[in-house]
Formats: sequence, structure tokens, C-alpha cells
Amino acid sequence: MRKTSMIFVPILIIAIFISGCSPQAAPATQNEDGLTVSVSILPQKYLVERIGGDRVSVNVMVGPGDSPHDYEPKPSQMTSLSESDVYFSIGVEFEDAWMDRISSANSEMLIVDLTQEINLIPMQAHHHHDEADHEDHDHEEEHADEDHADEDSDHAENLDPHIWLSPANGAVMAEKITETLSAIDPDHTATYQNNLDALLADISQLQEETRTALADLDTRLFIVFHPAWGYFAQEFDLQQIPVEVAGNEPSASELAELIGEAQEENISVIFAQPEFSTRSAEYIASELNGKVVLISPLAEDWLENLRAVSKTFAEEL
Repeated sequence: MRKTSMIFVPILIIAIFISGCSPQAAPATQNEDGLTVSVSILPQKYLVERIGGDRVSVNVMVGPGDSPHDYEPKPSQMTSLSESDVYFSIGVEFEDAWMDRISSANSEMLIVDLTQEINLIPMQAHHHHDEADHEDHDHEEEHADEDHADEDSDHAENLDPHIWLSPANGAVMAEKITETLSAIDPDHTATYQNNLDALLADISQLQEETRTALADLDTRLFIVFHPAWGYFAQEFDLQQIPVEVAGNEPSASELAELIGEAQEENISVIFAQPEFSTRSAEYIASELNGKVVLISPLAEDWLENLRAVSKTFAEEL
């Protein structure tokens, strides 16, 4: 019995030593299975996953049904940021209040602004279409430059953040995402580039389909509750007339003017989005004997959502 113990103990010590030196005991590094990417909204998730494929795991701050205008991240989401390699910001309002805390959650996390190479436009105010008034004031055009100079300072503080709702802007963002992922994960640059090429081909097809679908509309004006579609309208030669501007619903007089304009233009469809109240939109639609049609700017399948929206515009306008 004593001999057996003397033999067993050295064997046990050797086994423990070997086990401790085994590679299996070493903790896995975070990037062995790819990159962890954080984004603000669901359409960004689509773009990142199209580019990154299986190489990326995406953490989204603003989930389904939430609004990026007044969202407050959950503690669990702030914790997820500590594991992220990169954060793609997009200029939505909640970032203004939270970006300092987002960056401080992980000092090693790269923060990339996807708006950097986008031509930003002002958030559209209430649109008033009155050709007679325009003719009466033709002689005042010499003062327009002075007025625009004053407006420019306001626009600088009130730029439209909905950059992702344009296929052309989506292509620019996709290229920036590809550049970033390739820089931090250079061994898979070819994969990212191939995925970008496929996505750009899909975007080009979407643009062609949309131009064809919107070529022969009865009107190029559309009334929308929240002015989210300015970049889409700009790309495809449409004009959105917003009901709500800068978070404020219209006054009674503004509603009356909007209804009058819609009647003048034979508009009977009001576009609204599921993330906001549709009360004002429903009131306007009832006054026009029309209807409210919901379109979401925040659907996760970015490409198919824009395709569906273009078909909806084609059918309703």
C-alpha cells in the first residue's frame, strides 16, 4: 500500500503539470472568432453583416420599435460596448447625449462616423407650395442670399440625420464599413471587398428599379408625418411635405394650411411610421377622405425595405 502511494503521487504531480502547460488552458482571445461591432440602428446592422458576413457579431443599440431620437441605452447594452472592436455612429439624436459615455465604456474601441463622407441636408421645414405667391415675390430674389445666409446657421444645427434612407448614401456607408473592417482585420480584406462588390451590385439594381418605378407618378409630392425621407426624395426627385418638424406637431392653422395644400395637389395618402403616433396623420387623412400608409425608416432589412417603400410610393402616388 505504501509503495503504491509512492508511485501514484509523482504520477499525479506530473499529470497536473502537463495539464497546466496544455494550450487548452489558455483563454481564447476575443477576435479568434471574428469582430464584435456595435451600431446605433438596425439598418446599419444589415450593412455591417453584408460586408462582414460570418466575421462579425453586431450589437445594436436602438432595437425594434424604439426611436433613435430619444432612446436611452440599457445597462446591458453599455456592457456589450466593452467587448466591441468598433462602433459605427450615424448621427442620430441619441448619440449626441450618449456618445461620450459610449466611448468611455471602452477606451480601445474604434469609433467611426459614417456621416463623414455624406453630403448632409437640412431637416425640412413645413413646405408651402404657392406659385401665385412666388410670382408676386419674384422682385425680392435679390434678398434671397441674405435670407439663406441667416438660414444656414440654423441648418448647421438642424441637419437631417436620416442618411441611410438613400441607396446612394448606403453605398457610401458600405464602402466606409469595408475600409474600417479591412483596417482592423487585414487578413480578411479580400472577403470584405468581395462582399462589398456584391452589395454595391444589389444597391445599383435597387436604384435602377426605383427610378423605373417612380418615373411616371401622378405627383412627385408626398405628405409624411415625420420628415425622414429627405435623402430618398432628393435622390429620386420627389418632394416630401412633413407634418411634424423638429419633434413638434403642427398648430391648428398649420394643419389647415397643410390640408389645403394637399387638396390643391390632389394628395389623399399620408405616410407615417410605426415608431410615432399617427393621430395627426389620421386626422389629415380623414379631412382628405384618404388614408394613412405606414412605412418604417428603421426596418432591419435595409435593402428590401427601401425596395418595398419605392413600390409603395409608386402605387400610392
